[in-house]
Amino acid sequence: MSMKVPPTLLQLAGQSLLRNEALALSALEKLPMELFPPLFMEALTRRHTEVVKAMVQAWPFSCLPLGALMKTRDLETLQITLDGIDMLLSEQIRPRRWKLQVLDLRTAHQNFWNVWSGAMAEYWAPQAKSRNQAEEVPPWKGVKQPLRLIVDLNLELDDLDELQIYLFEWVQQRKSSIQLCCRKMQIWGLCTCGSRAWPIHRVLGLLELDCMEEVVVHCPWTLCALGMFAPYLGQMRNLCKLRISQICVSENIDPDNYKQLVATFTSQFSKLGCLRKLCMSSAYFLHGHLHQVLSCLEAPLESLSITHCLLEESDLQCLSNCLSIHQLKHLSLRGVMLTHVCPEPLQILLHRVADTLKTLDLEDCGIRDSQLTALLPALSHCSQLTTFSFFGNRISMSVLKDLLHQTARLSQLSQELYPAPLESYGGLGAVRTGKVSQHCAELMDTLRARREPRVVLFGIDPCPQCGNRCVYNMEGILRCYWMAA
Repeated sequence: MSMKVPPTLLQLAGQSLLRNEALALSALEKLPMELFPPLFMEALTRRHTEVVKAMVQAWPFSCLPLGALMKTRDLETLQITLDGIDMLLSEQIRPRRWKLQVLDLRTAHQNFWNVWSGAMAEYWAPQAKSRNQAEEVPPWKGVKQPLRLIVDLNLELDDLDELQIYLFEWVQQRKSSIQLCCRKMQIWGLCTCGSRAWPIHRVLGLLELDCMEEVVVHCPWTLCALGMFAPYLGQMRNLCKLRISQICVSENIDPDNYKQLVATFTSQFSKLGCLRKLCMSSAYFLHGHLHQVLSCLEAPLESLSITHCLLEESDLQCLSNCLSIHQLKHLSLRGVMLTHVCPEPLQILLHRVADTLKTLDLEDCGIRDSQLTALLPALSHCSQLTTFSFFGNRISMSVLKDLLHQTARLSQLSQELYPAPLESYGGLGAVRTGKVSQHCAELMDTLRARREPRVVLFGIDPCPQCGNRCVYNMEGILRCYWMAA
């Protein structure tokens, strides 16, 4: 039988004070700062609306991490807090205890509410500021400084939730006194129409774009939409990660307009001096234009992912000579067809990143025996490699053995995914079950003879049992590819 934990003396004191709301309001001016967090939580839980508003105005810390208390999309909590801020902003003379500079609506900072001591409060005050200058609000010098709202946005632009609509409309009406700062933004849909829809440019127009650190676009965009987004991207000068996918190009687009839109987008990369992670998937405009992106990069990339794109050999040559890849740790070219491409650019690329590269994804690139043989010397020098994915390439048994012989020397390599050898397939591409298990067992024995691998998988496509992609693990057990991955 579980026992209910009795309330602490601090909680009992807060509950007692809140029974007399007038007394609670009058006590805020002299209330010790370490009592503010527990009393605020108690007032919020019991919906003492006027007390919450007054506590927002008298908040003794530079940051109020409200998002950590909003486990669900709690519109009422947000409305009460913003009402308190409205009362604060309406003050002609700054209140004596006014220290609030940042309202943080992210779900982080739970520790602030868990620890209620004065020591924690003193620790929190300087920590409320991020390493990024976006939260470094200068001290008061007689003029009201804008209050900063920090959010992470997960946008379904066709159907924003009530909390997002309320927040955006509230900020829009107070642009002169409020700065809306977003660190991470994910976009899941394009705006079309409807009372709950907001165009992307309207949302971006509300944000302090130099606060942005991460942007992920999950939905299909046309090249025109990308061109519209470009000027806003150029203002995200602290952006560290950018992911775009499914950029469609109309067959009927005017060639001059096409070139102009590509140039408008790619030219923005020269303004992104903090960009470290770049991912472009199914970005069809890159065909013949990759150099326009890479030549504009200002700083070394840590991660580069160009997947399911059609590239020319000149694109790969530009990639291998790019000045921003010499510190690359993660490289993915998954789904980029290399079957008819000279292996030399990729050779040069692997040589250049050999001292830093940790993960390499060459799945579904259509690489053949002769190309892999040419790449082996460069691959064998990637001494920091921990993960290598090579499924979906048509490689013979003898060349696979050569590959395993080279990768066996890479002491950091711990996760490997290879294709089953060509000899495992019949004339029409059907998997020969007996052959594939025999070949995979032989390859596993080859590996064990040289070193004990951690995770090595051999993939087949399609699986004769389920018709999907599957892999053989080190015990010779057939598993679904997606579960194994």
